Amino acid sequence: MPSLFRFLFIVGTAGAIITGTLYVLATKFEPEPRTVTKPVPGVKVRTE
Repeated sequence: MPSLFRFLFIVGTAGAIITGTLYVLATKFEPEPRTVTKPVPGVKVRTE
């Protein structure tokens, strides 16, 4: 049974580290917004 507690502790710690890392990456490193325009092949724009 102690090995189960050790395993759960390691998995919980690893999950907390991963969650914290993702949170920091999502809040501190936001990409700068930019406009992207790409022509779509096969689509014609009607001009009336």
